[in-house]
Amino acid sequence: MKIRIKRIDKDLPLPIYQTQKSVGFDLLTREDTVVKAKEVGLIPCNIIVEIPSDYFLMLVSRSSTPRKRGLFSPHGVGIIDQDYCGPEDEIVTQFYNNSNEDIVVKRGERVAQGLILPVERIEWEEIDEIEKPSRGGIGSTG
Repeated sequence: MKIRIKRIDKDLPLPIYQTQKSVGFDLLTREDTVVKAKEVGLIPCNIIVEIPSDYFLMLVSRSSTPRKRGLFSPHGVGIIDQDYCGPEDEIVTQFYNNSNEDIVVKRGERVAQGLILPVERIEWEEIDEIEKPSRGGIGSTG
């Protein structure tokens, strides 16, 4: 699949898969960014992407980011819709700094990764009663 992409800073490379079997591609930070202690910081990723119809871009933290950098994704994942692709729509990741010190993320660092995934639009069929039995509450399976 070919996807149209614009780099804002052409001195940084395009997102890259680190190995032949990598599922996600690493996103590089466009500029030095300070994520203040106990706050959420926005880190620009240097790209604008034209997501194909019937797909979306999912952003997730690299598995090493919390351990190595002390930064956590405050919402787990980021969802980039197909229509987020205008001239000002740079991909930006959010990270929460759980430490008591400011953290500087340097230009060119890899803190997040992206995956292009298919999406299927659904149609709701509203009903008055659910016929299946209840399973139980959160954590009910042990």
